[in-house]
Amino acid sequence: MIAGLAGVMGAAAFTLGLGAWMSPRPALHDPRLPLPLDRMSWRLTDDRGRTVTPRGWIGRPAMVFFGFTWCPDVCPTTLLDISDWLEELGPDAETLAVSLITVDPERDTPQVLADYLSNFDPRIRGLTGTETQLTRVADDFRAMYERVLRDDGDYTMNHTAGVFLFRPDGRFASIIDFHEDRAFALPKIRLAMG
Repeated sequence: MIAGLAGVMGAAAFTLGLGAWMSPRPALHDPRLPLPLDRMSWRLTDDRGRTVTPRGWIGRPAMVFFGFTWCPDVCPTTLLDISDWLEELGPDAETLAVSLITVDPERDTPQVLADYLSNFDPRIRGLTGTETQLTRVADDFRAMYERVLRDDGDYTMNHTAGVFLFRPDGRFASIIDFHEDRAFALPKIRLAMG
């Protein structure tokens, strides 16, 4: 009887072990990549004074860029590129959530962002917040930014210059690097849009 009980327990342990081995495991997240939107926890204010959270983008593909209004070249160039991409996408562009997240909250208030973005496609929203809020956003996106003092006593900002693309389900899709051939941008955007 003891041998029979040991056999039953052994079979049960084997079955449980097999079930655990065959059950889907949660995917490990590469710490170098942005978190999925549903795992981000920031809250910012847009150029119209509305609160924006990453969960508000779930259900739509998202295109996100870090920059600032006093940026001399990279930011306006990228925003012009984004405006061109939106135009080339035609009606499909309406599904995208497109945002510039400032890395210079001291100068980039919602009104300053609204004035600045009026020079680009009107579907691009500007987001700002406190320094603490922006640190959290940058951490979630795995982006960097830093204030750099200039010789004249003013400052500029160094920052990640890629355009982040997210799928409608909130998963990170890819990045369009600033130095990348712009011919690859639209295919990447369309792929992220699904």
